[in-house]
Amino acid sequence: MLATKTAQEAMSRGLVTLHPEMDVLEALRILVEQRISGAPVIDQVGNLVGILTERDCMLIALGAGYHSEDGGRVADFMSRDVVTVDADTPVTEIAERFANTHYRRLPVVERGRVIGIINRRDVLKQLEAAWQPDRQRI
Repeated sequence: MLATKTAQEAMSRGLVTLHPEMDVLEALRILVEQRISGAPVIDQVGNLVGILTERDCMLIALGAGYHSEDGGRVADFMSRDVVTVDADTPVTEIAERFANTHYRRLPVVERGRVIGIINRRDVLKQLEAAWQPDRQRI
């Protein structure tokens, strides 16, 4: 059995967050500029209320860029049913979740507050670092 880190040890800490009342086109600009594929949406007191992803933004960008439609608020486009992981969740458990779902990132929560985000690459880094091939067989 491989020793594994927890979500808190492997997560990205430079967390970019969005707010439900902000303009969705501004949120899209932030995702593009920061080169991230999604960000948690946090209310004024720090509660997780949603997540806005590239996928959510695709139709918004299409409408705004090609059909001159207005965007709207992040709250109108974000996904509200957010799957999260607890800070102490083992990376191997998160890897299984990524392997069996379409999720690319999951907010990491501790005592109900978002403390970071873990993505597929974070998990792959940990699994690769922990992988020790049997040198005797080589």
